Amino acid sequence: MSPLISRRLGRPAAALAVLSAMALATPTALAAAAPTNTTPAVPGGVTAPVAPAAAQAPASTTVATAAGWAAGTRAYLVISAPADIAAAKTAVAAKGGTVFASYDAIGVIVAHSTGAGFAAALRTVAGIQQVGATRTSDVPADAYNPALPANPAQSATTLTESNRWDMTQIKADQAWNVTTGSPSVKVGVLDTGVDDQHQDLAPNFDAADSASCAYGKADTRTGAWRDVDTHGTHVAGTIAAAKNGKGVVGVAPGVKIASVRIAEPTSTLFYAENTVCGFVWAGDHGFKVTNNSYYTDPWQFNCPNDLDQAAIIEGVKRAQEYAEGKGSLQVAAAGNADYDLANKTTDTESPNDSTKVTRTISNACLDIPTELPGVVTVAATGSGSGKASYSNYGRGVIDVAAPGGDGATGVYSTLPGGKYGTKSGTSMASPHVTGVAALIASTDPSLTPADIRARLASQANDLACPASDSRCTGTTANNAFFGEGQVDALKAVGGTTPPTGKYFENTTDVAIPDNTTVESPLAVTGVTGNAPATLKVGVDIKHTYRGDLVLSLVAPDGTVYLLEDFPNSDSTDNVAKTYTVNAAASTANGTWKLRVKDGAAGDTGTIDAWNLTF
Repeated sequence: MSPLISRRLGRPAAALAVLSAMALATPTALAAAAPTNTTPAVPGGVTAPVAPAAAQAPASTTVATAAGWAAGTRAYLVISAPADIAAAKTAVAAKGGTVFASYDAIGVIVAHSTGAGFAAALRTVAGIQQVGATRTSDVPADAYNPALPANPAQSATTLTESNRWDMTQIKADQAWNVTTGSPSVKVGVLDTGVDDQHQDLAPNFDAADSASCAYGKADTRTGAWRDVDTHGTHVAGTIAAAKNGKGVVGVAPGVKIASVRIAEPTSTLFYAENTVCGFVWAGDHGFKVTNNSYYTDPWQFNCPNDLDQAAIIEGVKRAQEYAEGKGSLQVAAAGNADYDLANKTTDTESPNDSTKVTRTISNACLDIPTELPGVVTVAATGSGSGKASYSNYGRGVIDVAAPGGDGATGVYSTLPGGKYGTKSGTSMASPHVTGVAALIASTDPSLTPADIRARLASQANDLACPASDSRCTGTTANNAFFGEGQVDALKAVGGTTPPTGKYFENTTDVAIPDNTTVESPLAVTGVTGNAPATLKVGVDIKHTYRGDLVLSLVAPDGTVYLLEDFPNSDSTDNVAKTYTVNAAASTANGTWKLRVKDGAAGDTGTIDAWNLTF
């Protein structure tokens, strides 16, 4: 792990949460408090009215009256055949427990007990298939009378939307010419909660289908879904921040987002019963896609030879299968420990709710939900499509990759209170894929989760293994670092040609040294006559001081069209913009060139990619 990366929400398969100034935080500190944004975020926020929440829990959840909380209360998953669930509930009570929540359709009970021998006694009962403790610490008293999360005051923003590096890298900005997503597509954010009143999220927020699943039981009170950290709000913005001229734009700015808070307050841990509740809720409420930027606490990996962990695997697996059977695709982050998930040997991070121990493990031990069958496992790339330094990997485990940020370049998105900030991690990569999946679902509502999963893979752009890193095994088409490749929103929703005209791109890197002029060529064929008066020139340049740069487009006939001469005082990093050029005087076919002049010393860069749309 990079020393600049905080591990609390950045634990494997959870969020790698690095705010604007890459604030350092230890796991212990972050377990007690949300991370602090040490660089002031751009203010934002208009308060929007919130629709009333659903009046009742999903039909698949039946909740029995539980006794008052007592010290030493532990939580368990009790698993039976669905047909035996009534007898299983009776057995729970007979062995000294209470039924806190029950998911009858999948044969999973969330039971509480203070008895040290509860699990062992219940395992002897006929019809009980598995019993497992879900935590190595007590259930908080808050579970019996949950406090509502804070409703942060909102501040307005003067920040206007612009093309960001992560969106141009997966061509989301071009995909919007095909679709921005359908409001009939619902996306579930299973996370720390979402600030539903944020100016960039309120237009797309679905309060009626939002809830808290903290402690394993659906809480539909208004606001129960709100953020107990900052992580879920950031994820939600990457998926579906509105295209409203303010702040940022999500990958699928036209779809609806619902918050299912599965993180518990104070600890911000995501226990198995919370995940079970979240997946069942997703299935019952018609979510087409869910985003899961976490792993199921307290175990980094759950091993089937451990009775407790085996029950966790089975319970979460059943809930995922239930959601998928109802038409919901799960997308999950691969994790942030730079760990080979295809060659597991040790776990040093578990249990993270009490005292961690080092244990020997094998590939039979699973990072859940990301390694469950049917779940799309997402690795992270940095700016420029290389593997992010922290990203987990694994041949046959990683499905696709997406921008997660790395080093000084993170993913910019929404934060509670109408604010904005930067985070990096596979938690930031996963919502890019979730957004692309939502766009795919918007183009064809009949697609099944398997169909969407297949399209994400087939239309991803291949990324080859770096020659210098032997850990990356496989082929260019499918390898340990990137799976099938980096998702491509434009291909996913309609091929490589936007409806506005023919599209050409050069993704070959060209170095930009100090005090030098360089050119990147792009061959254009098959376009009749002259270029249009509205030729679109998309530019993605990485540079540490863009005030040094002058950008021009050179036509095949030698005509030079100035794109931008940046002010010498512009110290901003990078150029990720689309320019409109009146090139009607130039023939379209031939070799066009992007010309970049660096006019000063001290800062260098790279032409990462550029494109023309006729």
